[in-house]
Amino acid sequence: MEEELLHKQALAMAIHQHNLSQRFDNGSMSRRVGSTSSRRRTTNLSDPFCTSNNIKQLPEFLENVKTKKFVLVHGEGFGAWCWYKNIALLEETGLLPIALDLTGSGIDLTDTKNVTTIAEYSKPLLDFLQKLPEDEKVILVGHSSGGACISYALEHLPEKISKAVYLCGTMISDGQRPFDVFAEELGSAELFSPESKSLIYGNGKDNPPTGFMFEKQHLHGLYFNQSPSKDVALAMVSMRPIPLGPMMETLSLSAEKYGKGRRFYIQTLDDNALSPDVQEKLVRENPPEGVFKIKGSDHCPFFSKPQSLHKILLEIAQIP
Repeated sequence: MEEELLHKQALAMAIHQHNLSQRFDNGSMSRRVGSTSSRRRTTNLSDPFCTSNNIKQLPEFLENVKTKKFVLVHGEGFGAWCWYKNIALLEETGLLPIALDLTGSGIDLTDTKNVTTIAEYSKPLLDFLQKLPEDEKVILVGHSSGGACISYALEHLPEKISKAVYLCGTMISDGQRPFDVFAEELGSAELFSPESKSLIYGNGKDNPPTGFMFEKQHLHGLYFNQSPSKDVALAMVSMRPIPLGPMMETLSLSAEKYGKGRRFYIQTLDDNALSPDVQEKLVRENPPEGVFKIKGSDHCPFFSKPQSLHKILLEIAQIP
């Protein structure tokens, strides 16, 4: 009964946070700006903050930040709801965070079996970018497989993106698939065996699988090994199946467009879904402009280390 009550509370929180993100998407924004002191730039954090009130900024902070709009792109199985802590932190700083549901994710009603390409999966993101005023740019933040979506956006609408931030993300090179990053980590042979309980056959067993969804006991160890129990409960009632097509699609990324984008990578050092070694390999093979690290973070730093993630996002925003 306690578990059922916790799940009901988590679901209510998910609905509330979605409504909150929709309010941001409509362009509203808090004008509260913290007062404060500046800290030296660091690339290695252990989340020393307890509350958002401890994160302080210089009064002239906003004047020094050219791009104030953050677009937060979730990873596989998640939705806009997962960013609720960092939405609040960014808003309190005076920035404008916007979290989107990718196609078939969050409360988007599209059946995942109908999401077969990265173009379809990323459509809400590309639509949002295309509707921006001509002279406006955003900072994109892509979590996990959402990294492939922001790479796709960099390739197709580079003029709308000031900086692209990969949060333990699939920052793949030209000619790679998002799934290639996870294949060795997650044991692709077992995942795609006929006996796998993770596969979803949206078009019937006689046709290829259309999606997958990790079993709950696997999710906890892979994604939430450092996350608070309430956030884990929220995720368990809110996560949705992952469309398989976009994960298996090979990306075409050009040096002229994607290659000229300003990319930053945030590594999570206690990550069981995408190990620090794999993240280091991504950075080494496809070097970004800057690399940041969060100590003690699992695959979901927006749950386990939101203040450290927030501080890094502010630092990236301030880089000229």
